[in-house]
Amino acid sequence: MYEEIKASARAAAEEICEAAGLKKGQILVVGCSSSEVCGDKIGSNSNLQVAEAVFAGIYEVVKEQGIYLAAQCCEHLNRAIIVERSAVPFSEVVNVVPQPKAGGSFGTTAYKTFADPVAVEEIRADAGLDIGNTLIGMHLKKVAVPVRLRHHSIGCAHVNAARTRAKFIGGERAVYDRSLL
Repeated sequence: MYEEIKASARAAAEEICEAAGLKKGQILVVGCSSSEVCGDKIGSNSNLQVAEAVFAGIYEVVKEQGIYLAAQCCEHLNRAIIVERSAVPFSEVVNVVPQPKAGGSFGTTAYKTFADPVAVEEIRADAGLDIGNTLIGMHLKKVAVPVRLRHHSIGCAHVNAARTRAKFIGGERAVYDRSLL
């Protein structure tokens, strides 16, 4: 079961990284309800082993590509983000260590796995995966574009994805840089 979950997570991560055109140093934010992956109501049955499997599949992909992973915690920590300190050198760090029932199993796994983890209240990620309707939108850059994935479920959880693009400024006479779309 865990290998299947890991493989599904890896496939979704590969797909969003490709669709978003993520480059080394950019950030992928992930919200994951291990309860939803198991087929339960979000926040009702945090499962560390399931979160570890999801995390492992995603983390392999981002590490290979030099992309930072930002893990969204649950509502008990106000959806704080666990991320490598080097990804957010100028962000204000908050003092919290996530636990499975206060922060969520996915955030807990990130904190235990990252080399130099920190918690921040917010981030502006370049793309995101929302596993189990965790609502990651607040952690994406301002112009989020939905991405329909072929791999749209992990276990029993539905997966939504988004990439971001630069804002259009200047109206109809402006010339736009297509590489930023």
